[in-house]
Amino acid sequence: MQPIDVTALIEDPHGTYARLREAGPVHRVTGPDGRPAWLVTRYDDVRRALADPRLSLDRRHALPGNYSGFSLPPALDANLLNMDPPDHTRVRGLVVKAFTPGRVDRLRVPVRRVADELLDAAEAGDERRTDLLESYAGPLPIIVICDLLGVPPHARQDFRAWTDALITPDRERPHLMKEAVAGLMGYFTGLIRAKRAEPGDDLLSDLIAVRDGEDALSEDELTSLAFLILFAGYENTVHLIANAVLALLDHPRLLSELRANPDGLGAAVEELGRWDGPSPLAIRRFPLEDMEIGGVRVPAGETVLLSIASANRDPRHFPDPDRLDLRRERSGHLALGHGIHYCLGAPLARMETETALAALLERFKNLELDVPRDALRWRPAIRARGLISLPVRW
Repeated sequence: MQPIDVTALIEDPHGTYARLREAGPVHRVTGPDGRPAWLVTRYDDVRRALADPRLSLDRRHALPGNYSGFSLPPALDANLLNMDPPDHTRVRGLVVKAFTPGRVDRLRVPVRRVADELLDAAEAGDERRTDLLESYAGPLPIIVICDLLGVPPHARQDFRAWTDALITPDRERPHLMKEAVAGLMGYFTGLIRAKRAEPGDDLLSDLIAVRDGEDALSEDELTSLAFLILFAGYENTVHLIANAVLALLDHPRLLSELRANPDGLGAAVEELGRWDGPSPLAIRRFPLEDMEIGGVRVPAGETVLLSIASANRDPRHFPDPDRLDLRRERSGHLALGHGIHYCLGAPLARMETETALAALLERFKNLELDVPRDALRWRPAIRARGLISLPVRW
């Protein structure tokens, strides 16, 4: 058993995973919480495991003392990231229609309007510089997902603070995480009560109607689903956008080519997600039985970590995987998952990122970093790949 080098996975995840990947397909490791886990690093093994029904997301299948994670109350924990079929199938089916490509495409115009308004505000000052994470990549997804759920504008800043506290806990101030959980649970409970009394034209009102009309969702499932849509819809898209902008600033020739050919933005977003996506690790899984992964026997109930970041740069599947190629023909990346747990909001995340990049590249023709490249810092988490800030000038 070897400890995971947390610092290396934050500062140089792709180099660290490359060394692990070439050393072997599956590693017995000690995670940052001191608990043992199995880390899977190669594309074929990760892809198969993502769709393997023998690997459960339900924490009740973990061996006692083998796993520690978010300690959420039942009202937030009965979500798709802790469910297997048939409950997963039932709950996902109730909300998947909200994220179909057709419905998401109808949001493109309002999302572009929000993007332009945020860029107007950034451009209004005399400085000609901004922290793009704070002024653009962060606010855009929270506005979109809150509009989708029917969350009023005055609550959105609280939502950003709560989700930030959950994804990157402050070890010196553990009370912040507890306050975030309490804040989210309390707010959603009150919002559901208000939407039940006065339904609106929003996703949360639709889910309440399903719950009350057919009793297909328990009250905890309803609250947990709203929490998951907010949390995942905000967190992943923020860093998908910011990481994509940084990648393009690091590759000015590709940035110029994309400006000259904006029709290539859709394919570019796919490659940018593969190259440096926001989720280096898939949600943990627990074998329902002793099983073999990559030729390694993994006992039932032990924690399995599937490295999306490593799989997406596996040369066995992607030729020259460390090269950013916006015209890459072979895709099949796993940045948004695979199998029945494929990202529910993938069409929305793609559209938001494409729209955000299009507006930004049209507005600022000479965008560049406002600090030395090595001054940028990444959030101290191995499960989320995101910058702390992204200072730019134009």
